Parts: sequence; C-alpha cells; structure tokens
Amino acid sequence: MSRRDSDSFQDRPRRTQARKDWEATTWGSGPETGSLTATMSEAFDCAKCSESLYGRKYIQTDDGPYCVPCYDNTFANTCAECQQLIGHDSRELFYEDRHFHEGCFRCCRCQRSLADEPFTCQDSELLCNDCYCSAFSSQCSACGETVMPGSRKLEYGGQTWHEHCFLCSGCEQPLGSRSFVPDKGAHYCVPCYENKFAPRCARCSKTLTQGGVTYRDQPWHRECLVCTGCQTPLAGQQFTSREDDPYCVTCFGELFAPKCSSCKRPITGLGGGKYVSFEDRHWHHSCFSCARCSTSLVGQGFVPDGDQVLCQGCSQAGP
Repeated sequence: MSRRDSDSFQDRPRRTQARKDWEATTWGSGPETGSLTATMSEAFDCAKCSESLYGRKYIQTDDGPYCVPCYDNTFANTCAECQQLIGHDSRELFYEDRHFHEGCFRCCRCQRSLADEPFTCQDSELLCNDCYCSAFSSQCSACGETVMPGSRKLEYGGQTWHEHCFLCSGCEQPLGSRSFVPDKGAHYCVPCYENKFAPRCARCSKTLTQGGVTYRDQPWHRECLVCTGCQTPLAGQQFTSREDDPYCVTCFGELFAPKCSSCKRPITGLGGGKYVSFEDRHWHHSCFSCARCSTSLVGQGFVPDGDQVLCQGCSQAGP
C-alpha cells in the first residue's frame, strides 16, 4: 500500500507547441504565433490522415499539424477507469503510471472525486480517507479513535494504539520504542514494573532486577548476602546461621561452635561431620581416641582419666 495525497497526481502535458486549437481558413488570419495566409492551391493537410485542414480545427505539434481526431488517436492516453481516450480538451490526471479523466479519478467505494482530496491506494484501488478508514483502519485500544492511514502507530498482542496513546500504566509516559513489560492487560516501562512488582532484597530493600539468591525463603542481592562476621560473600558458598544472621563456616566456628577437647578446633557439624559429647566436653569423631594407644573410641567403652579418655585396656593396665 502506498500513501498519496492530491499532490501525488499530475496534469498530463500535451505534445504540442501551442495549447490552442487553430482554425485555418483561406481568408482569415491564424493564431497569435504568426499570420497564416493561404490560397486554395497551397496544401495544408493533417500529418496523419492527410486530409485538408482548411476550415477545420487542428493542433500543431513538433511533427506538424494534426486534425483533432488524429491527434487524440495518436497522442491521447487511455483512461485507466473507463478505458476511453482522454481527449485533448479534457483535464488528465496521472498517478503511478496510470491516466484518468478528471471525472474518473474517484473513490472506488463512494465515488467521491479525488482530484483535490487526500486518498490511499489499496490493492490498486483508489479510496478516499473516509472509506479507507472504514474498511481497513483499526481503532486505538486506548482512546477508541480511528488510527488514520500514514499516522504513527504501535501494535502488540493483536491491538493497535496511536503512538501517543501507548502509555506506561505506572508513570503514564509514552512508551514509544522503549522496552516494556505487559501485566494483566497493563503495560509498564521497566523502571515502573520493577518498582511495583520486582522482589526486594531482604537486606537493602531495593528491587532485584536480575540474578539474586534465596535465603530463608527471601530474595537477596548476591552482593548483599555476606557473612555477618567477616563480610565475605556467601553466594555459592557453604554457610550457616545464628539467630537468622548468616555466617561463613570459619566465623561461625570461631564465634559459636564448641571446640574439640583434643585438637581444640571448632566442631561445626557441617559437611556431614560427626562428633562425640561427654559431660561438657566434645570431640570430632576422628579425634575421639585413647590418649595412650590412639585406638578410636567411637562406639567403644572408655574410661575418663582427668582431661583424657582411655580405652578399657589402657585403663586396666594402670599408669
């Protein structure tokens, strides 16, 4: 489809030196281009049919004079609408390699003359704006008005909007070519959508636009989930918590975990680690062994001996 207005067609120029019809006589004077004097013995014939032009109207061309019928048959264009020749004395309109009588250049639906009206060509048919809008234009989903041919519009999800009517449902600013997020029939610019719907970090309360991690069923920025003790990022790392505060394994062990009575290192219980407790003392499984023979006491009977533990054999052997 191409959009055209009344300036898009042209009056067709004639292949003549003078646009006036001339009438030759043996006794009168010719047109203003010069005086024509002839006698009955001089030939003044049509360049096409060779019939005498004395006493008849004719049209002068570069190829010589033509009687009116021969001129029209030779030079006139055929009207694309009625298929008749467009005579020399008719106003001819020209549009996209097609020629029309002025009276034939009209809307194919309502027959309104398009000679001085904006129009649209749809599938080679000429339509006035009213008929085109009625047949082919859509209505703006926001204001309900017709989206006129040639006007800027936006289409999404089978709906159409004037460019100035497609607004963010939050800030009510035109979305134009900006990215937007649809939500239940509404359309939001990215900042408004994030402010209204995006999850907020449990630590800084700012929106999460991408990435993020979940801790205790709450969203966190990756950079916000850090150890409460040393501020080391915990995303992707093994960690634990105390009173809802996250700690890396090292800080948690140093600050809160019981210490092994043998190696004095923290017993964290992470990574499937097991430990043994007796009274107010604790041991890693690997550290719970006889102080004399180093036999593992896990699952075995043992005898406490001051700060140490002994297997039954070493206990019975005496000091």
